[in-house]
Amino acid sequence: MKTPSKKSTEEKQGKPTKNKPRESLKSFPIVGIGASAGGLEAIEGFFTHMPSDTNMAFVIIQHLAPRYKSIMGSLLRNYTKMKILEVKDGMKVEPTCVYLSPPNKDVAIINRTFHLIELTESHAIRLPIDSFFRSLAEDQGEQAIGIILSGTGTDGSLGIKAIKGEGGMTMAQEEKQAKYGGMPRSAIDTGLVDYILPVEKMPEELTKYVKHPYIAEAKKVIAPGEQYNNYLQKIFMLIRAKNGHDFSDYKPNTTRRRIERRMAVHKIDRIADYVRCIQQNSAEVQTLYKDMLIGVTNFFRDPDTFYIFKEKVITSILNSRKTDEPVRIWVPGCSTGEEAYSMAMLLEESMEEMKRHFKIQIFATDLDPHAIEHARTAVFLYSIAADVSPERLKRFFTKEDHTFWVKKNSFGKWWCLPSKILSKTHPFPNWI
Repeated sequence: MKTPSKKSTEEKQGKPTKNKPRESLKSFPIVGIGASAGGLEAIEGFFTHMPSDTNMAFVIIQHLAPRYKSIMGSLLRNYTKMKILEVKDGMKVEPTCVYLSPPNKDVAIINRTFHLIELTESHAIRLPIDSFFRSLAEDQGEQAIGIILSGTGTDGSLGIKAIKGEGGMTMAQEEKQAKYGGMPRSAIDTGLVDYILPVEKMPEELTKYVKHPYIAEAKKVIAPGEQYNNYLQKIFMLIRAKNGHDFSDYKPNTTRRRIERRMAVHKIDRIADYVRCIQQNSAEVQTLYKDMLIGVTNFFRDPDTFYIFKEKVITSILNSRKTDEPVRIWVPGCSTGEEAYSMAMLLEESMEEMKRHFKIQIFATDLDPHAIEHARTAVFLYSIAADVSPERLKRFFTKEDHTFWVKKNSFGKWWCLPSKILSKTHPFPNWI
C-alpha cells in the first residue's frame, strides 16, 4: 500500500504530478514520435503520406543540443498542411496539429496540456523520448501512440513499454530503412512493437487503427452480453491450451481491453472474427498472451514508497534480526527484475548505514518465463539512468555500450542475489 509523503519526489524535481481526469476532455489520439540521428528524413517521409485532416495530434521529440535552432518547422511545412507549433509551457494539445519539442527542456503532458521541465544537473543523462512517452502513457492510456524512428542508442524503449502497459499502440521504423537503426532496433527488441514498417506505410496503418471502436469509442462503457462473454471464454481456453495459464478469473476490464486492442491492430471489429483469427494463427495466441502479461516496471518505481520501505520496513527487519539469521524477501510478479534489484540496493545501503550484515536472499517470481530470463541476465537498457541515481549506477552497475550490467561483486559476500533458478520443485511457476 502506498503511503503518501508530505511532498512527492516529482514535486521536488519540478515535475507535474500524476492526475488523469481524461473523461471530461474531448477525445482524440495523441501520437508521440521519437527521432534522433537521421530522423529528419524519416519524419519527412512519414508526413508526406500522412493525411492532413486526421483527428490526431502529433508530438515530435528529438535529441537536440541545448542551443540548437531547429529548422524542422519550416521544412515540415513542405510536407503537411497541419499547423506546426513549438511546444510552449501550458499549451493545450489540439488535433490536426504537429508539435515540436524545444531544444533545452523536457516535455510532459498532463490533461492534454504541455508542461516543460527545466533541465538540472540531475538530468545529466537526457532521455527526452522515454520521458515524454511515459508521460503520454499515463495521461492518455489507450489513446497514446508511440512511434520510434531513426536514431542511435536506446531512448524510447522504456517509453514504448509504458505505452503498451497502458493499452496504447506502438510502431517502429524498419531497421533496414532507418539511417541509424539503434533506436528502432532497441524498441523492436522489447517485443512490444505492434507495427514494424517503413515510414511511408505507417500513416495508412495508423489512420485505420484510430478508426477502430477500441479508439473511436474508448470512453464508452458498454456492458458485454452473454454471447460476447462466451467468445471471451473461448479465447481464454485457447491461451490455456497453448501456455497453460488461465485468464478467465483475471480482471475482466483489463483482459477485455487487451483483447480489443489486438483486434484493433488487426482491424477486426467483431470478436467472433478474432476468435477465428487466433484459431488459425497460433502466433497471435502467443502475442495476445504476452499482451496480457505486459508489466510496467522500472527501478524505484514510485520513489516515495521505496523511501518509506527503506526507512520503516527494512530498518525494522534488520533491527529485529540476529546477525546469524538470514533475511529472505519474496518479490511476486517481478516482471524483468527491476523491483527485485531495487530492493537489493536498498538492503545493501541499509546494512552499510547500520553497520550490520546479514545473509540476504531475494526470491522473485513471475508468470512470464521470458521476463524471468531477462531478469536473470541482470542487464538493463541505458535508459534506466532516468530512474537510478548516478551514485547507484556507479556503485552497482557496469556500463557497456548502451546497457548497464548489475555488478554482483558490489554486494557483500553475505548475499544470494537473484541470479539463477532457486528451486525447480517450488510450486511457483518461474523463479529468477
